[in-house]
Amino acid sequence: MTWFVIEESTSIKNSCFYTFTKILRSFLLAKKLSLDDKDILHTARQTLDAEAAAVAGLKRQINVTFVTVVRMIYECRGRLVVTGIGKSALIAQKIVATLNSTGTPALFLHAADAIHGDLGSVQPEDLLLCISNSGESPEIRVLVPLVRHNGNKVIAMVGNTNSFLARHADYILPVTVAREACPNNLVPTASTAAQMALGDALAMSLVKLRGFTAADFARIHPGGALGKRLYLRVRDLYPRHPAPAVRLDASIKDVILTITSGRLGATAVLTARDRLAGIITDGDLRRLMENHPNFDGLLARNVMTRNPKTIDENELAVRALELMRQHKITQLIVTSRGRYVGMVHVHDLLHEGLV
Repeated sequence: MTWFVIEESTSIKNSCFYTFTKILRSFLLAKKLSLDDKDILHTARQTLDAEAAAVAGLKRQINVTFVTVVRMIYECRGRLVVTGIGKSALIAQKIVATLNSTGTPALFLHAADAIHGDLGSVQPEDLLLCISNSGESPEIRVLVPLVRHNGNKVIAMVGNTNSFLARHADYILPVTVAREACPNNLVPTASTAAQMALGDALAMSLVKLRGFTAADFARIHPGGALGKRLYLRVRDLYPRHPAPAVRLDASIKDVILTITSGRLGATAVLTARDRLAGIITDGDLRRLMENHPNFDGLLARNVMTRNPKTIDENELAVRALELMRQHKITQLIVTSRGRYVGMVHVHDLLHEGLV
């Protein structure tokens, strides 16, 4: 197809040729919208098949060099500097994020920025992972010799194993794909999917090698909901509220006042020696009013639920959520060494993003 670039001056706009170009543009737009639903679904499925095949094909390309690279990154005293250009640079950023979040120090360096002043961020003990499908980008051709001249080892994640990058790298991690998912075999699709998957394979191999645990993950992710599930404990939540409590012989009026002031929808019932005897919730009071029109003579001991659900203050907050869901309740009594110390409400867990 031949394309014409036309400067839209006033004279051209008033010409027949300008009218023709508008008709042509409308025709092309109509042609683009002519796909039916089956064509769209077929294209989507072809794309997924092509990318799945590209990722599956990596298993045949992984060899002893992959093991060597994983161990070298693990033993590196510096960082893994990951670089690329274009779409490969975007994949490099994702790989760096995954590595940093799983305990491997990594740094993203755009190949174009590197040869225009940012090469100083590469320190003597760093490794360079260079990602490129073609391995022939001009920026890569300039960057790789400079890095090697400085004494840094270069790892190539490359599609073309006969390329400049492959020939000048110390280690090659091939990510060769048969073709892109793009109908024109142009847009990086299958190749970037393969790069992403191999980056994850590197990161997860390092996770295993480091013995990276859930506790390590929580330490690195203190602000996210995933991290909170692994480190936030009940003792971090219940001190936000007073610990509502009444004695066994408290009147119903006192029970209502205590529940209202505590704003947790419940109160603990304690013995004379401050031992936990039961719990009264606002639901218990509503049922009491339905069944006993006159409850002036009733005491807390007559209304409470014995053996209430409890949780130790050192338990994970997510465990409190599990218990609430299991028993369909909205608050739990918190104990410390068997003694009542307060309550945790489902709203506390909601506030922390655990629900």
